[in-house]
Amino acid sequence: MKKYLAELVGTFVLTFLGCGAAVALGCSDSNTASIVGTAMAFGLAVVAMAYTIGGISGCHINPAITLGCFLTGRMTSKDCGMYMVFQTIGAILAAAVLALVVSTAGGDVAKSTGANACAFGVTNGLIVEIVLTCLFVLVVLGATSKTNGATNNFAGLAIGLSLILIHLVGIHFTGTSVNPARSIGPALFAGGDALSQLWVFIVGPFAGGALAAGIWKVIHPAKS
Repeated sequence: MKKYLAELVGTFVLTFLGCGAAVALGCSDSNTASIVGTAMAFGLAVVAMAYTIGGISGCHINPAITLGCFLTGRMTSKDCGMYMVFQTIGAILAAAVLALVVSTAGGDVAKSTGANACAFGVTNGLIVEIVLTCLFVLVVLGATSKTNGATNNFAGLAIGLSLILIHLVGIHFTGTSVNPARSIGPALFAGGDALSQLWVFIVGPFAGGALAAGIWKVIHPAKS
């Protein structure tokens, strides 16, 4: 149970700090500094959690990563399912707290939760989320592999930095999800397009995670 709770806490921190930064900085295409700041917030949150709960649960804090680990034989189906459940709960709790902060500050909760939306249509959004999630999960699988030299000693840093890069590319198109839990939480409070397009941010990351697992098996078939 401790590792499941660790995933809940980690996903809470990622969602609250990442989406919270997007809200606080007013992240938009018209403000380059806000994009960079939001990207860094998500990446640094992952680094912080990697060194906080990595030894407890592996610090997936992302159902797409959990799927990739399951498909590459690193965890059981039971743990896979439980990780996803607790990650989603953590993200919903984080979104609820963020919505409370926004509402008590007199803001519009529906517009200020860091929710994802496809700026250029669902087809574009789906492609972006599949590709970016694939690249991100591939980094995770490689950086944490026990048979990939000493790279796993710096896995948290590598993963966090890669997430910053992913956000710098994806924010313009989808607000960047690459994480179903991170999208589900805010969408429940934002409603509108964020909720009607939520399937994109569930299907896309899961497809990308599965694709990454397949690629990893091809380029590194040894047990990892």
